[in-house]
Amino acid sequence: MVRDIYARFCTSTPVSFEAEPPTVEQMRRRIGKIVEHLPCLVFAVDGELLGYAYAGAHRERAAYRWSVDVTVYVREGRRRSGVGRALYGSLVAALKVQGYFNAYAGITLPNAASVGLHEAVGFRPFAVYRGVGYKLGAWHDVGWWHLPLAPLVPEPEEPRPLPVVRDTPEWTAALAMGLTDLKPRPAG
Repeated sequence: MVRDIYARFCTSTPVSFEAEPPTVEQMRRRIGKIVEHLPCLVFAVDGELLGYAYAGAHRERAAYRWSVDVTVYVREGRRRSGVGRALYGSLVAALKVQGYFNAYAGITLPNAASVGLHEAVGFRPFAVYRGVGYKLGAWHDVGWWHLPLAPLVPEPEEPRPLPVVRDTPEWTAALAMGLTDLKPRPAG
């Protein structure tokens, strides 16, 4: 379950600034709200959920509507196996189909693995919020990374909500995009 992967990041790391993991029902509601407009993708092999990625609104003001924040979480023991890269490959392609222009990712620092993943898929650092969060007895910085999804144009078309694009051939191709470079490895 998605919640099982996320819970550890809440309770024993500063990666998520949530201190208590959401309940299964809370997680279900969160995902339901996301997929009204944006993708939430899961990666599973032989019925085992290995990771998930999703996009959310960057900010609430109307002028931000062409930008999204993105997140990926991979099950412990399955990191560095290509799952995160595969999820981001599909997520980024899907966001392009929807018509978004910018993706942003916030990373609690230090986190060399997350920085490496984001930079490997094309994100570039641009800012650090110093001491922005306090968790597990310490203050933590959050670095911000940016990935342009499309060239900026005057008078951009509105991003297309997920239900509008979900059954299109472009959407199907976008979801397959992340799988092209995946080289699964056995669990262990």
